[in-house]
Amino acid sequence: MYVTLSAENRPVPELPQPARSVRHAPLTRLGTGQHLYREGDPVERLYQVVSGVVRLTRMLEDGRRQVIAFGYPGDIIGFPADGCHHTDCDALVDTTLRSYRRAALDHGDGDPELHLALLQAALREISAMQDHVMMLGQKSAAERVASFLNVVTRKYGADLGPCRQIELPMCRNDIADFLGLTTETVSRAFTSLRKAGVIALDGAQTITVLEPDTLEELALGSD
Repeated sequence: MYVTLSAENRPVPELPQPARSVRHAPLTRLGTGQHLYREGDPVERLYQVVSGVVRLTRMLEDGRRQVIAFGYPGDIIGFPADGCHHTDCDALVDTTLRSYRRAALDHGDGDPELHLALLQAALREISAMQDHVMMLGQKSAAERVASFLNVVTRKYGADLGPCRQIELPMCRNDIADFLGLTTETVSRAFTSLRKAGVIALDGAQTITVLEPDTLEELALGSD
């Protein structure tokens, strides 16, 4: 899942459904904190998240961490870069994934339907990454946090009348490393949104969006 400049302006897409021949693909199960793969590992399989949430991260040369994306149900992860994984991948909660052989992406002669589905997912990832880079360069800290909450609650939250609620599996530090901010800045943004009556917090992880339209306006930088 990428927070993008355009995500607030388009309808929430349906979660991708696996090809008929893939619904019986083998399942991989991860416990909370367990790694699926590490940066630099050879890519043998691609994965579609069935349940749970995974975190994709990279370590910079100076030891700092960048969260590249969060993989939610329906997302396909593990695309190769020069034949290797370009991120670490670990589970934020207990997670189940379908696994597909990499050859299904490289060659379409075995299963054209699966090949097309994986190719389209790869192209969506490239587009989303480009949008995410633009967001990091153009949006203020408050707009980035609002964008994150707007997208994640709209796509994965539950309706509570006119409100939306979600249990975030990631901590403030994860969100900060995803948005290119400090943890303190993210915490201040959450507090500001709470004091303004836009969101309510039940503990650190349960977020209720009380004013969805206002949150969307803040995400877009509207006055």
